[in-house]
Amino acid sequence: METSSDIHKILSDYWGYAQFRPLQEDIIRHVLQGRDALALLPTGGGKSICFQVPALAMRGICIVISPLIALMKDQVENLKKRGVAAETLYSGQSTQEAEWILNAAVHGRLKFLYVSPERCTSAAFRAHFEKMQVCLLAVDEAHCISQWGYDFRPPYLRIAELRRYFPLVPLLALTATATPDVVEDIQDKLQISPHKVFQKSFRRENLIYSVVYDEDKRGRIERILKKIKGCGIVYVRSRRKTGEIAAALQERGISATSYHAGLSHEERNTRQQAWIDNKVRVMVATNAFGMGIDKPDVRWVVHWDLPDTLEAYFQEAGRAGRDEKRAFALMLHHPSDIVEAEENFAKSYPSTDFIARVYEALCNYFELAPGAGEGSVFAFNLREFCTAYRFPASECFSALSFLEKEGYVRLSDTASEASRVHLRCAYDAFYRYEVEHAAFAPLLQFLLRRYGGRLFSDFTPVSESEIAKGIARSEADVKALLTRLQQEDVLDYSPATQGATLSFTRERRKAGKYMLSPETYLLRKENARRKLDAVIGYVRENTLCRNRYLIQYFGEDLKENCGFCDVCLEKRAVDLSPALQATLFDTIKPFLAERPRSLRELLDAFPAERQEALSRLWRTLLAEERLVPAGFSTYRLKE
Repeated sequence: METSSDIHKILSDYWGYAQFRPLQEDIIRHVLQGRDALALLPTGGGKSICFQVPALAMRGICIVISPLIALMKDQVENLKKRGVAAETLYSGQSTQEAEWILNAAVHGRLKFLYVSPERCTSAAFRAHFEKMQVCLLAVDEAHCISQWGYDFRPPYLRIAELRRYFPLVPLLALTATATPDVVEDIQDKLQISPHKVFQKSFRRENLIYSVVYDEDKRGRIERILKKIKGCGIVYVRSRRKTGEIAAALQERGISATSYHAGLSHEERNTRQQAWIDNKVRVMVATNAFGMGIDKPDVRWVVHWDLPDTLEAYFQEAGRAGRDEKRAFALMLHHPSDIVEAEENFAKSYPSTDFIARVYEALCNYFELAPGAGEGSVFAFNLREFCTAYRFPASECFSALSFLEKEGYVRLSDTASEASRVHLRCAYDAFYRYEVEHAAFAPLLQFLLRRYGGRLFSDFTPVSESEIAKGIARSEADVKALLTRLQQEDVLDYSPATQGATLSFTRERRKAGKYMLSPETYLLRKENARRKLDAVIGYVRENTLCRNRYLIQYFGEDLKENCGFCDVCLEKRAVDLSPALQATLFDTIKPFLAERPRSLRELLDAFPAERQEALSRLWRTLLAEERLVPAGFSTYRLKE
């Protein structure tokens, strides 16, 4: 295995960095010695550098296995911008495109090949894989291999099978969050031998965690934005909320936009880039946003809803303060949030009887006889199916997820993929074909003019509607011409895919023969219950430092309190002696006497440095019944 003698030069030439972040160089040198490892680096720790630099220092191709298509695409685009040959392989690509990418990998034209875990289990992939000159296996989001991880993906369990093809090639597993049992599980499942973990402390000294109780969450966010400068993210659970909250902020003169997986690829990129370039201050998003984005100057992250797990929360909150400057992670809380979280948990884990009913209904819906249906693929509309059988949509979707995990069905990604074109012939042959076939000349000329020489080396996203406008033809004509050119072996044309499909990966089971394994349902449910309890415990905690709570959850022992989270500040808050209490009350009494007030109005009316003391006084007045309810969230002084 040949290596470069100067990994610092690679870092400087490709990324422009003068030095590595903590642990990066240790991990890279370990890998360059041909040894396996698990790298446990919190969000923002620079995990991708840990496998990209050593791969560039070695001869051969690096195979990167990742479950996140969007993240794979982002990393591939970033590598291409740096002049590194990289491609990604995932379900949903055309056969021609996948074959072209695999052949490029076999013949040494790629330095990095990103592969989804589902793809790397296919026979087609493995037939090409054994012919590649592989220098490194990198497994990103490695917690997905563990039954105890928060995003367990069964195909990850088969990754270790790839090691038999290249037993001497090092494997580097990477994740941002893992509890001790997950760390052990990752090393066992991936056959990392001997066990070796590079772990950076989970502690973020510049990040201040707080749980904020407020009945008026929108008002609280507005006050946060007044007090904390800079850009940030508001995480919500639903797509609907992203638009509603962004619009509400815009009405108050705050620059905001929304982001969720239901937007088109182009719209997501446009909104994301506007936020990255600080043209938009606030990004209101679902958890579809943020993975792979290295924006160092995020000053705050707010969670409007409770996250499903502390692992997810730690990753999302960790997107603030990557520049090591002071930043804030705030979780807004109302008692109804816990009720909603419990309801969501119940919807995510419907009864096994309900899942069996959904399976039988699916088979009947597509008219499959017992023993038939394996390999069948159908267009599938979840809403229509739920309406036909009167199933609640959320529970039905969860049931389909369990059927997919058990291997009964496969539900395609509903996201659409743009059409793609790759020119098969060399430039001379292309030009000759254009001259000899005048009917195709306008189309071929437009393709080169609009999309350039990359068409010869890569599958390139194209827009049939844009091409149609450019050559004054209908969109249908463009599709027909591209299809004809594919038949003539001039190019590969992969039309856009849109809409969900459902495929049966096994024959229909007879009634009563259907079952879910404990690993698929029962153990997963028990694990999810523990993780939800940890989130609820975090919200309700009022004695243990937030930082210590999180650190201990991940198995790290932190002796000292952070001193700045809401729990620590509460402990540090000056004790309201009778004399001080009387002084504060005299200060705010005229304000309270004017008319009924809310706590929010009180805090807005007085200096920020008095906020903790005033909050404590407010609770004291309520407890002593010196404040009495006067309306929604408002109180008046008792006469």
